[in-house]
Amino acid sequence: MALFSLAVLCSGRGSNLQALIDATSTGTLPARIAAVCSDKPNCTALTRARQAGIATRSLRQRDFPDRAAFDRALFADAAQFAPDLIVLAGYMRIIDPAVVAQWQGRMINIHPSLLPKYPGLRTHQRAIDAGDAEHGASVHYVSAELDGGPVIAQAALPVVAGDTAETLAARLLPLEHHLLVATARLIATGDIALEGGRVVRDGRPLPAPLRLAVDGKLVAA
Repeated sequence: MALFSLAVLCSGRGSNLQALIDATSTGTLPARIAAVCSDKPNCTALTRARQAGIATRSLRQRDFPDRAAFDRALFADAAQFAPDLIVLAGYMRIIDPAVVAQWQGRMINIHPSLLPKYPGLRTHQRAIDAGDAEHGASVHYVSAELDGGPVIAQAALPVVAGDTAETLAARLLPLEHHLLVATARLIATGDIALEGGRVVRDGRPLPAPLRLAVDGKLVAA
């Protein structure tokens, strides 16, 4: 039986990508990363991928007439590797709805907030400004709505006195890594899927997103 295959899309430093690379190399995540694709040809994520011996592809939007044409081309590159799942790990672009529809139920994203709170950017500062006691990250299936697809799992941490956007982001990042790996593992093993627009686990709809426990496992909220 072929190993579950991932294509990872990144735009930046690739720390979540590195967590996936490490997890696949140790067997913690029973999958292989077939390719890493990016809209930023010089991003650190591509360097990490090449160092790990993973195929890379990159395109620049300025070489295409519009966003939709760029998205079709980049996702066509990813599709050449026949991934079972596309993982958006710090991919900082809104994807054309027609392209999203082609990958419905086969594409996930990690976002630094407890969705549905704070879709989009500046999530850490927005949580602080709102006086939230808790902040976190979410992994969700991708839909045409920005950060709006069904949420699979979340990791949470307290917002403490004196937190800045930078300190909050730094404390959250390790949890993001564990969350993404744990979620990808459940999808790779077939425990989690998207059916009828709802997240199901072992064939049963999840009443609420799973939560990351201290042991790194995902448990019922």
